[in-house]
Amino acid sequence: MSRLAVWVAALWCCSLGLIGFLVVPMLFAHLPTPALAGSMAAKLFQAQTWLSLVCGLVLLMRTRSRRAPMVLAPQVLLLVMGGMLLALLSEFAVAPHIVARENLRLWHSIGSIMFVLQWVCATLVFWKLTPSASAR
Repeated sequence: MSRLAVWVAALWCCSLGLIGFLVVPMLFAHLPTPALAGSMAAKLFQAQTWLSLVCGLVLLMRTRSRRAPMVLAPQVLLLVMGGMLLALLSEFAVAPHIVARENLRLWHSIGSIMFVLQWVCATLVFWKLTPSASAR
């Protein structure tokens, strides 16, 4: 398996975990107002969306490389595309409702579920690309 693919999958998985499960909760715990924390969180999630898309595209492009083609199992391809789709939907379908403060509880819940699902996709991609200890 390509080292680049493993590193990209690790970046995708770990960046989602770091932003979503550590940095954003700390913003809400330590910034003076929820509005300020929410504004900063929105910027971080937007940056994370673009990072997720780049990671997904790199993984997909590695399967098409002429020099060193990488064969991804169909389920891994579906996980990569699913994670990318969740990132796009979160950014362009859910985030505008949260920023506009429309039915905030509903849209925040949907966005949180989609974020966790994207993290699960990225984690499974990383897991599947990492060789098992018995294969070494």
